[in-house]
Amino acid sequence: MTNHPPLDDASALTRRLLIDAGVESGMRVLDVGCGYGLVSKLAADIVGARGQVVGVDRDAAALTIARSAAEAFPNIQFAEAELASLPQTLGTFDAVIGRRVLMYVPGVVSVVRSLAEVLRPGGIMAFQEHDATMTPASMIDLPLHRQVHGWMWGTVESEGGNLHMGFSLFSVLSQAGLAVHKVRAEALVTTPDAPDMLTPIVRAMLPRIVAHGRTTEAAMGLDTLAERLTSERAMTGATWVGDIAFCAWAYKRT
Repeated sequence: MTNHPPLDDASALTRRLLIDAGVESGMRVLDVGCGYGLVSKLAADIVGARGQVVGVDRDAAALTIARSAAEAFPNIQFAEAELASLPQTLGTFDAVIGRRVLMYVPGVVSVVRSLAEVLRPGGIMAFQEHDATMTPASMIDLPLHRQVHGWMWGTVESEGGNLHMGFSLFSVLSQAGLAVHKVRAEALVTTPDAPDMLTPIVRAMLPRIVAHGRTTEAAMGLDTLAERLTSERAMTGATWVGDIAFCAWAYKRT
């Protein structure tokens, strides 16, 4: 389960988090709010054939896509479940991981506390959450970039997402009774000569953006959006920071 294509910056960041937190070969890992299984596959590659990854999500349609996309990973299985009430049949785990999930969880401390119950003593809890506190950021104004950023984060806010979950990670994990080892943050930077990274996210979020009235599909101009975004940075020579990813890991007290 190696020799995969190079990881994009966001996936490489997540992989570093898992490795630094202590996820390793042979472990049994629970990926909560797994969605399409992208993080599950990163974890499965790390734990190898002797390990196992279980991805759980409440969205049956997303799990159908995840199962299809993970056919090359025999050490992954997926289950439909609510994070606050995981079935006992899932068993216990060496690590519980998640990306961009706690920001959507009501009563997040209580839910993390319940997730810790499926961790073995000394087990790892590792989460990557994003934060809109310090973004967007650029030394040169990029109106189109700001507009697209507003579509995405405005949609998250309309959905009830916590736009500042990154800064809350330490307190959430601590209040849930875990021993926090490290919290760090990394900016996702797009330089003037870099390919556009926003349009694929907009495409994936399109139904949500439109449903919450942030803009219309016609107004987006998706067919030319990537070209216009790339041109805006290239013509101004601007470097753009559109996202700050917070990574935290903690351990279950023995």
